[in-house]
Amino acid sequence: MTTTSLLPVPGALLHHQVRGNGPLLLVAQSGEGDADRSRDLVDRLVDDFTVVTYDRRGLSRSTPDDPSRPVPMATHADDAHRLLTALTDRPALMLGCSFGAAIGLHLAARHPGALHTLIAHEPAVPELLPAAERAATESELRAVTRTYRDEGWLAAVRRVTAVLGIDPHHQDTEPDVTAEPITEARAANFAGFLTRDIDTILAGGLAPADLDALRDGPTRIVPAVGRTTPHQVFDRRCAALLADHLGTTPAEFPSGHNGNLTHPRAFATRLTSLLG
Repeated sequence: MTTTSLLPVPGALLHHQVRGNGPLLLVAQSGEGDADRSRDLVDRLVDDFTVVTYDRRGLSRSTPDDPSRPVPMATHADDAHRLLTALTDRPALMLGCSFGAAIGLHLAARHPGALHTLIAHEPAVPELLPAAERAATESELRAVTRTYRDEGWLAAVRRVTAVLGIDPHHQDTEPDVTAEPITEARAANFAGFLTRDIDTILAGGLAPADLDALRDGPTRIVPAVGRTTPHQVFDRRCAALLADHLGTTPAEFPSGHNGNLTHPRAFATRLTSLLG
């Protein structure tokens, strides 16, 4: 059974869903993903975890009071913290994918003790990169936004998937993976991601002191990468550099950047082994 609720937070309402039994696991999605994304993965987690998914501010049913107002990473982290505080009085587990992993890192840095463990799968955190790589990444992502404005969201999605090392026409998947059609709501979420959220990624916000807080703080942080994600993809590089800073090595997950969608069974098995 899934429980669906709206949580009032400063300047918005957060739509979230709770399902399953066991330790609380917050799943923060990548890209345009809202609470309904990764349903195949969630199906394979609910016997072991109480899984919380949500629409981050500005997506789908999480409506901000002022949709034109930028949403910095610090606000996303505060939203996640308020959501966890409303649901549990114990440190939670978290899987963050790409944008969601960036939220998780900001949450762990700014709210020590909110998380027991964060699996940060290919975090979209360009500030982790050396200067030349960061500049190249910023140029690539700004080109995505320009493509959206000049040619529309379908052309921009093709460009951003190339940046992330994804070939949507030649993706291996597990059998019986649920298709995710492009609905009107999902198209709107793509538009928000390609403009507002890419600006948020580029603005960054993790300072050297935050990285030290992550290394020395109470949260166990596990940088993670997709096995088939090309090594030059920026957020795989971010995971590797984060692991270097933490004095560890990245955990490898099945498939590529979107392994949570293409290989939910194997992804859930790997995730459960890391959280066990």
